[in-house]
Amino acid sequence: MKINEKNLCSFAVSATPVDKEGYLNKRGEVNKNFQRRYFLLKGNLLFYFDKKGDREPVGVIILEGCSIELAEDDEQFSFKIEFHGINNRSYVLGAESQESMEQWMKALACAGYDYMKLMVAELQRQLDDIEETPLPLPSSQVMSSPVPPPRTRHNPFNKPEINPHQRSNSLRSTCSNSSRLDETRYSENNLAVAATPKISISFRELHNSYGRPILKDFNYWKHERKEKSETVENLISF
Repeated sequence: MKINEKNLCSFAVSATPVDKEGYLNKRGEVNKNFQRRYFLLKGNLLFYFDKKGDREPVGVIILEGCSIELAEDDEQFSFKIEFHGINNRSYVLGAESQESMEQWMKALACAGYDYMKLMVAELQRQLDDIEETPLPLPSSQVMSSPVPPPRTRHNPFNKPEINPHQRSNSLRSTCSNSSRLDETRYSENNLAVAATPKISISFRELHNSYGRPILKDFNYWKHERKEKSETVENLISF
């Protein structure tokens, strides 16, 4: 893979987001002693400098095709970046504490492309499961949900029927303390109403009785208003 050194150095010191940074002890390739370096993790690129604030990194480690493992070193909280394959070197790094070592190992293990690809696939699977399975409503919401009343169609031209028994019962419940004479008179009135024959009125009769006079008055008012507007327009044009 070809790498443009100038662009890589510019990216290392740019204002792009940093995943993790801090000092680690790095074991040299030739000299096996540990040297203190400042490390900067951006994506899957691990830059290291001589000290914090340098304008150019000393080197960079591309975290692909590798594994993060513990190293056998009693003097350091050390771990290693192990690359698999022939003639591939390993980087041994030492932290200042057990907590710092664990944080660095976790950050480096999650920086590779393969890990990110697995995470995206897992999130997509969870999203598909959520979309396929409808979420149940809470029990409190189900119990408190209002039930709409049944819708009934009512014809306004039909004269409502009078139920003498229902009216009598309601009156008796509200006027239980009334005199016996009032109850007797009310019962007689109910009997008279019940004996009265029902009168059915058709829509045509209602229209002839009320609708035609209303339309006639409306047409007269509309014609009168039109004449007034034409008179005003003639006066304005004159």
